[in-house]
Amino acid sequence: MELKSIRLYHMVMELREYFETSFGGLKKRHCVLVAIEDSTGIIGWGEAPVDDGPWYSYETVDTTLYIYRKFIIPILMKNPHINKPEDFVKLVSRIRGYRMAKAGIEYALWDLYAKYLKKPLYRVIGGVRDRILSGVSIGVIGKMDLLLKLIGVYLERGYRRIKIKIAPGWDIEPVRMIRKEYGYIPLQVDANAAYTLDQASVFKQLDKYDLLMIEQPLYYEDLYMHSILQSMIETPICLDESIRGLHDVMTGHKLGSFKIINVKPVRVGGLLETIRINDYSIRNNIPLWIGGMLETGIGRAFQVAAATLPAIKYPNDISESSRYYKEDIVEPPWILGKDGTIKPLEKPGIGVEVLEDKIGKYSIKQYKYNLTKPI
Repeated sequence: MELKSIRLYHMVMELREYFETSFGGLKKRHCVLVAIEDSTGIIGWGEAPVDDGPWYSYETVDTTLYIYRKFIIPILMKNPHINKPEDFVKLVSRIRGYRMAKAGIEYALWDLYAKYLKKPLYRVIGGVRDRILSGVSIGVIGKMDLLLKLIGVYLERGYRRIKIKIAPGWDIEPVRMIRKEYGYIPLQVDANAAYTLDQASVFKQLDKYDLLMIEQPLYYEDLYMHSILQSMIETPICLDESIRGLHDVMTGHKLGSFKIINVKPVRVGGLLETIRINDYSIRNNIPLWIGGMLETGIGRAFQVAAATLPAIKYPNDISESSRYYKEDIVEPPWILGKDGTIKPLEKPGIGVEVLEDKIGKYSIKQYKYNLTKPI
């Protein structure tokens, strides 16, 4: 593939409802979209779902655009011929960190590569299923009646698993009430690193509610303390923020820090690293599922593709487009089936048509570079 140009879009899209976690909430979702065109006119699309501030990650819209313009785009200008996405990963390996920024461009190259092969993306990366189980994630509501009502709506809609965000003061009681109201539905909680090991009693109490897992209870870069907590409770710990790539998976596995992993492909640097984690997990019997970051329909396409990999054993945080946005920027939008599944599309690449008029509507900044000369 001979790369011709790259476009960057700073997008701001309003969510249907305020979404709150233990580290803050938001009503507007920022991200950076990437469009890479090759010499034949084919365009590959990617997304870096970074926010306007360093809340979930140190990577933000501004740092991502800086890394693109200052470092990654100059590398592509010197190396515009890319045979496959692995070539890009090698080219930028000298740049430490900024995995989400790298993933945004790697995504676009995967879309371009799959279109070049005339195959759907999920088949190119080794997916083994033609539909994926979808769960739903509910923020820190703070109002019990509203939480229970929402869960009823999502169960009626067909979602195969309920996940609620928890924080100190909003943990045991909502779980108790959910079990009382809905019985033993597939249920898990996500703390987003809101607790310390001194609060282990909370998780010992949660043990009796037969949860699928407790996600990221402790410090967001920790592996060791999680290994101690896992030895104290029966409920599987699932790590999210602590897993930055295959190295953390291997280390955490040896320490006994987790029993399950939530893989967010952008968090670990893209689909190539996701595939590597999948392969290691198969060899070591570690169940995975795919997490989300309120992506647009472009980023959601890569989540869906990753969720078809063979190590995926639990419902994924991949909701239909209308769960978060009044209108998506792709056609068709991602739709949840009555059986609680989402189907990867069979068209080449990510399978959806990107609606550039919608991108124009929601983008507040745009940049374009010719990969031989900046425009």
